[in-house]
Amino acid sequence: MDELTWRFGKKVRSLPDEQQPAGPWDDEPDKIQWIDQATGLDCLIVRNGGGALCGYVGLPPEHPLYGYGYDRAYEEAEARGVELFVHGGLTFADRCAPGEPIEGICHLGEHGATEEPWWLGFDTAHAGDLSPLDEAMQQLPGWPRRPASYGKYRDVEYVKFECARLAEQLARVQ
Repeated sequence: MDELTWRFGKKVRSLPDEQQPAGPWDDEPDKIQWIDQATGLDCLIVRNGGGALCGYVGLPPEHPLYGYGYDRAYEEAEARGVELFVHGGLTFADRCAPGEPIEGICHLGEHGATEEPWWLGFDTAHAGDLSPLDEAMQQLPGWPRRPASYGKYRDVEYVKFECARLAEQLARVQ
């Protein structure tokens, strides 16, 4: 399956159109779904409310880490001889929420490898990361100005790479 992509318009959901910051995110989709070719695992990229991209790998019910919170997933993977490394560390573990809108952390099941995956994910909104919200806040009167060298925007290609890396590590957990 090729990847499916969606655009939702606003990069920072809480801001009106005229306050949306311009940046490298302008031409990127806001959600991408695909199956990692090397592992067969579902992958997602979803833009969060502040405009930062978040990456997710979906585990099938038979996977040893299915249903584990992200802290426990680290422990269990390590006990099985696999260390999990991903940008900023795991920050999400859950299944698709019932009735979750298309903007959420869920996939179109008929286009996925797993009908009800357990998603393990990470975000790119850490210290040293730059998001559209960070950029928008710089325009507010009285907001402290950050140095020009502050942070780096983690684009779609970067997050795809991290998703593939996480999928490869999760596939080794037996």
